[in-house]
Amino acid sequence: QVQLVESGGGLVQPGGSLRLSCAASGSIFRINVMGWYRQAPGKERELVATIINSGITNYADSVKGRFTISRDNTKNTVYLQMNSLKPEDTAVYYCNAMVVLDPRRYPTGYWGQGTQVTVSS
Repeated sequence: QVQLVESGGGLVQPGGSLRLSCAASGSIFRINVMGWYRQAPGKERELVATIINSGITNYADSVKGRFTISRDNTKNTVYLQMNSLKPEDTAVYYCNAMVVLDPRRYPTGYWGQGTQVTVSS
């Protein structure tokens, strides 16, 4: 089994910064893709950013130029540096990982428990 543990959420003023972390643990052969999603009250969960194990990244248009995703493959950890935060960034942020448990099988998707990010003055 695989567990994703997130940390780093909290309350920040508009224009401020936060850094989220997500560490994966368990019987992991390889993690192909790691990413961050978010869900605001009354809205559907949406993609924020993803990074594959080669380092190629993808961002939602709403966060380009403000957020940076990175990963440490030696620690099975993904980070999200969030700068110039806006009230509309307020949401629960979820970590996601596509994990290869057995190289003979397809990857399995896992989710973290979520961490609240609130941007307010």
